[in-house]
Amino acid sequence: MRYRPRRTADEASVDISPLIDMVFILLIFFMVTTTFVKDAAVDIQRPSAASATAASTKAVRVTLDQRGEVYVDGRPVRPWMLQGRVRDALEGASDRPVLVIADGRVRAERLVEVVDQCRLAGAKDVAVATDKEAG
Repeated sequence: MRYRPRRTADEASVDISPLIDMVFILLIFFMVTTTFVKDAAVDIQRPSAASATAASTKAVRVTLDQRGEVYVDGRPVRPWMLQGRVRDALEGASDRPVLVIADGRVRAERLVEVVDQCRLAGAKDVAVATDKEAG
């Protein structure tokens, strides 16, 4: 006769369902928090417009702060290098839009110059970011 250990009701077991629940909650938390796209760490006040629409998250972001400094995807760029940097960013995907995020206090002349440099770099779709106007 063979000896078989008898199982008792008091035998310890590990229930992993709370662990699985916690993993899914963390997964959802990280997915939600990473989808928020923050513009460059440049302090700007966007102008408002009633006809504003959402911009693509895949756009090349050119930021123009109140002092007229230019940033491409968060990195500072000298004015004479802007066209080359935008061309490099568009390389391989020329249909990618360019979003110019300008401070509301920037002179119109400077904004037009930046938009012009983006178009000369080969961008087909250049837009200026605004805040949606209430009303």
